[in-house]
Amino acid sequence: MANAERVDSRLQLTFETGVDPVSGEPIYQSKSFNNVNVDATAEQLLAVTNALVPLQQHSLYTVKRNDTELITAE
Repeated sequence: MANAERVDSRLQLTFETGVDPVSGEPIYQSKSFNNVNVDATAEQLLAVTNALVPLQQHSLYTVKRNDTELITAE
């Protein structure tokens, strides 16, 4: 049987930064915050996001949490 242990976590905020003049499609830019506490809850990450968004120039599009797990055999 395999065992998975979360060893790293990252918060990624994606902002809509404009519109492509040729295609009319939105343009997105991401900002990542590394070394997030692996035990942080979704509510805690959303609270941090809500504190950071007013400091940005662009509109928030998505919030993602990227986790890395170490998989070992038991």
